[in-house]
Amino acid sequence: MSDARLNDVRPRLFGTDGIRAPFGEHPLDQPTVVGLGRALGRTLAADGDSPLVVLGGDTRDSTATLVGWLAAGLASTGARLEHLDTIPTPGVAWAVRALRGSAGISISASHNPWPDNGIKLFDADGRKWSPAAELALERALEGAADLAPDELRSRVVPVDRAGHEAYVAFLTGLFARPDALAGLSVVLDTANGATHDIAPRVFAAHGAQVRRLPGTPDGRNINLGCGSTHPEALAAAVVEAGADLGVAFDGDGDRALLVDAAGEVRDGDAMLYLWARALFAEGHLDPPAIVATSMSNLGLEHALAASGIAVVRCDVGDRAVMETMRERGILLGGEQSGHLVHAPTTSTGDGLVTGLALAHVVARAGRPLAELLSGFRRFPQILRNVRVREKRPFADIPAVAAAQAAVEAELAGSGRLVLRYSGTEPLARIMLEGPVLAVIEGQAARLEEAIRGAVGSG
Repeated sequence: MSDARLNDVRPRLFGTDGIRAPFGEHPLDQPTVVGLGRALGRTLAADGDSPLVVLGGDTRDSTATLVGWLAAGLASTGARLEHLDTIPTPGVAWAVRALRGSAGISISASHNPWPDNGIKLFDADGRKWSPAAELALERALEGAADLAPDELRSRVVPVDRAGHEAYVAFLTGLFARPDALAGLSVVLDTANGATHDIAPRVFAAHGAQVRRLPGTPDGRNINLGCGSTHPEALAAAVVEAGADLGVAFDGDGDRALLVDAAGEVRDGDAMLYLWARALFAEGHLDPPAIVATSMSNLGLEHALAASGIAVVRCDVGDRAVMETMRERGILLGGEQSGHLVHAPTTSTGDGLVTGLALAHVVARAGRPLAELLSGFRRFPQILRNVRVREKRPFADIPAVAAAQAAVEAELAGSGRLVLRYSGTEPLARIMLEGPVLAVIEGQAARLEEAIRGAVGSG
């Protein structure tokens, strides 16, 4: 199918992680958001009377307004609302199942800066809505009549902390022993986001010695020079405090990164290695495999293969990770960003579950994180972007196909090439991995030249 035809059947408002845009601009303007709430309410009502919708969000100053707009649309259809207040996105996904809701809505733009915000939808099973369901909702929104002025009025939704506290109780009950992290010193960077209150509470509840980076959410400082996208301050704080571990969350808490005692940031690949080996050693990784995306480092495959654990590759995106896990019956998967999923515990990526589980691995081993990761060696990796004027299949471009075949023959199992077009920008993306950096640099240069000569935009 051509790119043009694909664009006709893909959701337009929804991207790979819900709706995301600058607040107040389409599609996060008031008429669109109220209309979306109404379309969602009508869609859910088709399956039963008075559906329950669970709402929550991060610390952006626009989140409460978006909750009010969505609530106005939902209430006009008779939907019941449960507002969890400020809560991580995975907390909404968890609460949908716990409260037997029909859907969940998290208001967040994840790791984006404060002017942006977003809307993430979860189904009754706490899973992200499928692209087909998102497309159907968009079509229902497009077919709706213009809203009357009284329908655009924001609705005040009372906060019910019961679901919020139930999620906290779930996190504090993750381990058999309430003092599972006793003796472990941990520094937390909550990104001034949705985990700012919950993360220190649950780590302390498990017995950890907790220090949180200074900072109080003010509506505009979420992700500002902090969190998983800016872990530098956390790395310095871990070293200064002589702590065992640092954990950095993003704004909505669906991902986490680790920092070891020496201040080295450990990404999702290292975390997958650590978690997979721990589960395998306990007999809790059946089948003995994990899911990682095409962007995960080849070193992860080699390191886990030495332990008898396979790596199944999938497309980029946490939804692709989840779909592959379900299709293959695999229990653990994730991305380099730190968005990890343990299927027996969560229905979506949960940075708090990830951080707690890996802190537990370190505490139980009684050895430093760096030592536990000594068997993981990252291969040199190169990422190149080439701006293009069109996205013709690479196989239909003789010069590119020939260059690709030559590079793959040279790698001959010792390296890896991923050649793809960006889904959102006019770019061809080249990712190369191999044991010798100078070799893959030369291979990347040949591929760039071939792409520019055939479809480059200058």
